[in-house]
Amino acid sequence: MPYKETDTIKLYYTIGEVSEMFVVNTSLIRFWEKEFDIIKPKKNKKGNRLFTPDDIDNFKVIYNLVKEQGLTLEGAKKYLKENKKTVKHEMKIEKNQFSEIENKLKTIKERLISLRTLI
Repeated sequence: MPYKETDTIKLYYTIGEVSEMFVVNTSLIRFWEKEFDIIKPKKNKKGNRLFTPDDIDNFKVIYNLVKEQGLTLEGAKKYLKENKKTVKHEMKIEKNQFSEIENKLKTIKERLISLRTLI
């Protein structure tokens, strides 16, 4: 996947951070915000957009539909409208799988470190 996973979990991400994650221009982030009603960033007093992890997850879905699967914006909107529940369920499953993989990798890392100390 072209978007970059972050090591830390934050409450809010700036538009610059989001654009770096997905390797797209900030203008595309603003455009998708207007086009898709599932993206609702908070705005601070200055008017800067602050995106939540849920917004990031929604961007992942939209990015997948538009950039990877090649759907038009109207096609992506229609898909999201028709499959709202299944998309959210798939995202939860993906997060759980990621956590499981992360835990397994941590276990492997610990074993390798302990083996290195024995040698």
